[in-house]
Amino acid sequence: VALLLPFLFLLGPAAAGKLLVIPMEGSHWLSMKEVLAELSKRGHEIVVVAPDNKMLIDSSDIYEMKNYPVPFKKGDMEELIRSFGESCFSQEPFLVRFWKALEGYRKSAALFQASCRSLLYNEEMMKYIGESHFDAVFTDPLTPCGQIIALHFSIPTVFFLRGVPCAIDVHAAQSPDPPSYIPRMFSLNTDHMTFSQRVKNFLIALSESFSCNIAFSPFEDLASEFLQKPVTMTELLSHGSVWLKRLDFVFEYPAPAMPNMIFIGGINCGQKKPLSQ
Repeated sequence: VALLLPFLFLLGPAAAGKLLVIPMEGSHWLSMKEVLAELSKRGHEIVVVAPDNKMLIDSSDIYEMKNYPVPFKKGDMEELIRSFGESCFSQEPFLVRFWKALEGYRKSAALFQASCRSLLYNEEMMKYIGESHFDAVFTDPLTPCGQIIALHFSIPTVFFLRGVPCAIDVHAAQSPDPPSYIPRMFSLNTDHMTFSQRVKNFLIALSESFSCNIAFSPFEDLASEFLQKPVTMTELLSHGSVWLKRLDFVFEYPAPAMPNMIFIGGINCGQKKPLSQ
């Protein structure tokens, strides 16, 4: 201890960092912005990179905004989010919801992949990112554009998410994910399942490779092309340093988690506002 004390006095307080934020459009951004506000209060320098026809991603004095052009209209994104919102409240049979979800995945993948390609091949923007010496990338891995950039420039990544379809986030972090007791998306099962529900859960797990191939193969192709090596979605996300998950086991079924997974459920409930009539 006597030998260590002189070295401890040499350690200064933690310095503020420079954060590159590559968000996802829609409600994902609303929660992320709450975190950025707190990071700004702590002295961190924040740069947000977003498409020029963004919907909810807005400018602010707590961060610097950088925009890049994309090959689609703002209305295309608005229609995609509207249709997704309607599907969340659908009471249709499972197979109907499943096939509609696949079609939604296909459309959203095409749109977000086009946006990502525009960013990756924007020479001015990529030069700026390379020369800015960011300490970390803060991004939503549902669209892995931020992670592709992080790997390209060898920058650590902090993920901000609720979950990724087909439990890709769980597999990427190497968490246990047994379908025998962890409900799959769209199953409507709880963590207390009958035998028939467990069979259904297992069959959904088997189908995930097919459904997620539709959703994420465009990103895998783009990442492989840009990074100049074959890469899967799971391999991309496996490089994440910290996972901030908008979950809380008070409301979610219990599941194994890795040490670098931090649960921040309720982050979007920080501001209590009265509801209108």
